[in-house]
Amino acid sequence: MTGKENLADEFMQSMEEMLAYLEGNPVPGTRVHQREPKPNPVISARQKLGLTQVDFARVLGVSVSALRKWEQDKRTPGGAVRVLLRLIESHPDIVKSALVMPSDPAGQPLKAAE
Repeated sequence: MTGKENLADEFMQSMEEMLAYLEGNPVPGTRVHQREPKPNPVISARQKLGLTQVDFARVLGVSVSALRKWEQDKRTPGGAVRVLLRLIESHPDIVKSALVMPSDPAGQPLKAAE
């Protein structure tokens, strides 16, 4: 058997094993590791305050783009925001009552998302 035939046989065997795995059949020598995703503290805090992304970004004084990057785990918020997120997580009602909600351009106070 040449090297190419051996490689083709190994490839076919691995494809058969993959198909068996996808069909839910046990594949000898295969281990599956599952991880529970960690909850995102930015999303959690925003939801606890009942705010939209736009309103939460205004409250934090950041761009909506920055907030979305934090929520998508593409970026990490800085120190002061991390402290505020921990406070919101543990005492959302106190933080909500202490926050000064900026007004929208029409001068209307921000409302919690419904």
